[in-house]
Amino acid sequence: MADEPETPQETKLTRSKLRWAQEGRFLTGKMSRPQDQRLPPGQHLTRDWPTLDLGVTPNISQQHWRLDVYGAVEDPIFWDFAQFVSQPQSTITSDIHCVTSWSRYDNRWMGVATRDLLAVCRPREDTRYVVLHSYDGYTTNLALDDFGAQDALLAHSWSGAPLAAEHGGPVRLVVPHLYFWKSAKWLQAIEFLTEDAPGYWEVRGYHNRGDPWSEQRYSGD
Repeated sequence: MADEPETPQETKLTRSKLRWAQEGRFLTGKMSRPQDQRLPPGQHLTRDWPTLDLGVTPNISQQHWRLDVYGAVEDPIFWDFAQFVSQPQSTITSDIHCVTSWSRYDNRWMGVATRDLLAVCRPREDTRYVVLHSYDGYTTNLALDDFGAQDALLAHSWSGAPLAAEHGGPVRLVVPHLYFWKSAKWLQAIEFLTEDAPGYWEVRGYHNRGDPWSEQRYSGD
């Protein structure tokens, strides 16, 4: 199993995001996706890549990084970085949609497709959910179908270079069709479950799934 993670600390950003959930900030009420529209409702486009976290940026070298995959699976996985990059590699280009209302187009990622990971660990027939555990103590939950989406992957590179620590390196999850808080940074462990277990933001007023096109920003949306 993974080492004991950091304990998330309350920061100005986390306090603001809790307030936004209470206020319903950024909601437009537009729940449909026009065929030719790329930007979800309530979002604005940026060329930058803002850095958002819980106030802790873990400094994990590739030599010390480990990934534990366990729970409701037939074959648990315990990979170091060399074992991770020895798996089949995939490259995807996708957009980022952050719940704080910014979006960034055409991000090129390289890593291990979640479908390839699933083929190795083999979730049990009764497995329905996944919880991501990060080195900073962060957690977030996903339905198994969302985790195994066609363009989802465990990314170690962005735009042809190793993923920077501030953006979640050495390895982060990327699930492009959901708000980006579901794409856990500094990935440490993947836990497969038969029952749902909401994560850090999900128990603090944020939506359990997080579909940008349905504006699933907050609980009750």
